[in-house]
Amino acid sequence: MREILGKRRRLLSQRSDGGPELISAALTFATQWQWPVLPGVAADQQGRCGCPDPECTVPGAHPFDPGLLAGTTDARMVRWWWTNRPTAPIILATGGKAPCAVSLPALAASHALAALDLRGMRLGPVVATASRWAILVKPYSMEQLGELLYAKDFVPGSLRFHGEGGYLALPPSESGEGEIRWERAPLPGTASPWVPDVEAVVDAVVEALTRTGVSAPEL
Repeated sequence: MREILGKRRRLLSQRSDGGPELISAALTFATQWQWPVLPGVAADQQGRCGCPDPECTVPGAHPFDPGLLAGTTDARMVRWWWTNRPTAPIILATGGKAPCAVSLPALAASHALAALDLRGMRLGPVVATASRWAILVKPYSMEQLGELLYAKDFVPGSLRFHGEGGYLALPPSESGEGEIRWERAPLPGTASPWVPDVEAVVDAVVEALTRTGVSAPEL
């Protein structure tokens, strides 16, 4: 199992030019919601990542320096980072007390969310890029995830799981493929957004993809 790497409501601006918008969002995540964040590697105007890897598969959407373990909820550190790196994408260090995520290709995800809406299933925030959507879920362990997947007859290989030790770029960042936005935005407020259990999301997504006949590509 690889570790990554609708209705829209506006909480934070969905377009990033850097500066105050990014630092404001980073502070909201870190201090109000207690989600550990850190700056990612920005991509250039051609979509190339600023990291040393010329074959980077997630340009502008991953940490490099500092490393993932530097994720913090400390306001002073967040201000210092984004004051010095005003265009850096916001990276969530998933797991622990922070949300995890389940992601899948964008087209399959749009069909799955539409099917779940018809069923009346409650979802939390959904992060979207041009190629993939990520549904935020409650923290889970690798043992819990392994048992969940083992019990299933079929799990699309295109599903990716961002758990303990993983990461996810958050809006209103820019990545190598363009803007990172909320497909389902958190409701305004000071409390950390509600997110569902991973079991409910995986069960519902697999069922929705099967019922709607959508075959998620192996991306």
